[in-house]
Amino acid sequence: MTDPSLYIALSAIALALILHLRGTRSRLPLPPGPKKLPIVGNLLDWPPAFEWKSFAEWSRKYDSDIIHLNLAGQSLIVLSSSRAAEDLLEKRSSLYSHRPSFPMLLDLMRWDFSLVIMKYGPRWRTHRRLFNQAFSITTAKKFQPTELKATRGLLRRILHNPENFRQHIKQMAAETIMSITYGIDVLPKDDPYMSLAEEAIKVGVMAVTPGKFLVDSIPMLKYIPSWFPGAGFKIKAKEWQELGRRAQKIPFAETKRQIASGTAPYSFSAHSLQNLAESTNPYYTEETVQETAAVMYLAGTDTTAAALTTFVLTMLANPEAQKKAQLELDSVTGQKRLPDFDDQPALPYVSALVKEILRWGPVTPIGVPHFLQVEDEYRGFRIPANSIVIGNVWAILQDENTYPEPAAFKPERFLLDGKLNPNVRDPEATAFGFGRRVCPGRHMARSSVWISVACILASFDITKALADDGETIEPTYEYLSEAVSAPAPFECSIRPRSRALAALVEATVN
Repeated sequence: MTDPSLYIALSAIALALILHLRGTRSRLPLPPGPKKLPIVGNLLDWPPAFEWKSFAEWSRKYDSDIIHLNLAGQSLIVLSSSRAAEDLLEKRSSLYSHRPSFPMLLDLMRWDFSLVIMKYGPRWRTHRRLFNQAFSITTAKKFQPTELKATRGLLRRILHNPENFRQHIKQMAAETIMSITYGIDVLPKDDPYMSLAEEAIKVGVMAVTPGKFLVDSIPMLKYIPSWFPGAGFKIKAKEWQELGRRAQKIPFAETKRQIASGTAPYSFSAHSLQNLAESTNPYYTEETVQETAAVMYLAGTDTTAAALTTFVLTMLANPEAQKKAQLELDSVTGQKRLPDFDDQPALPYVSALVKEILRWGPVTPIGVPHFLQVEDEYRGFRIPANSIVIGNVWAILQDENTYPEPAAFKPERFLLDGKLNPNVRDPEATAFGFGRRVCPGRHMARSSVWISVACILASFDITKALADDGETIEPTYEYLSEAVSAPAPFECSIRPRSRALAALVEATVN
């Protein structure tokens, strides 16, 4: 029998080694960042708007693509290079796939049905699997006819009322998502499902915007009573909790009604409900389908609309890019028909233009924060346990080492010898998130944006608007400082390129 003292000695050595390693790690420096004040840390340094630009500025100031802030005791890590984001959020995704607590959104509003901010675990994996099965790069193609139909409707609305193009874009995005998710055809005007979605989206975006609610920086505030001065956020949270419940249940109930009456078209919800009986997964329930469907239509509408609004804005500043895309489209369609998905391989410049739209004006400039539960080490820095970790999407897509002249709108940067250049980093690898938390609806979102851009450019000229005195109205090119960032309102002129194309748009049904 082995001498017990040997076990004791080995245990002592192992313990000493563990303590040594732990001590070595704890002595590593934190990543650089603004000077921290006692108690509040960097809370007073938090930018009032466009925090992604401030983060990038700090990275330049401290010559580091990884910076650290302390928000009243909450550790925040910001990654501003593709290398740092890939090393941590991709290669160490087992550590960095969690989400922060989101006190306002989760604890007070009870929006834990959202896959986007759901805690990492079995429940999240079930929701994710459902989403992936419906919207993989292969299965998402079955929804292209729906996307094409919605795009044709968008063209007709722009033809008849071009000044209201922004609302037309939102209508198209809503039509696409509602049909795919629930099999519901929205009304052309004042649709109740679309109104409900817009209200819920507005609230959700507000609740995840960093710095919007102090309770997200100081979670203890969630325990103060609603009547306490300054606790108005708790009253809002209660109202928004009910809004989230309605956003889940109302459209889902319509799909169930269609199924019961035998009139349900193919949709994610109908298909998933029919598969329930065959599943042995305890997390795959009717509630799972309802929650996943709600995320699809709440997350997909606003982001698609923001990307297409950026497209319109960029065409005002870059008429030469618009003309190049139109010449390429004309060479394929001959202005005898509108483009469709089968034309995509023959339209590399249009595809490059879409990539540049996603790079130049990313819809989610800082994405959705990740969360590190255990202490980690990276390039000689200590990353504390319980850190919020942000991939600065905007900064990565503005990196001049990857994209020379990043402020310029240059679709050509993605082309080589008239074809898409695989050696240039695809902005989609950043714009749709990182690691296991990458957006599962990215394939459908990309195809919806692509067909809309191709059809609009084939049919219309987008130019700057003219004032009553004939002077050009110059857009400000300003953006809204929100979690889903879209251009601020602007004016433009959208006119059919010819009478023949106008007639073609008018006559097109799908």
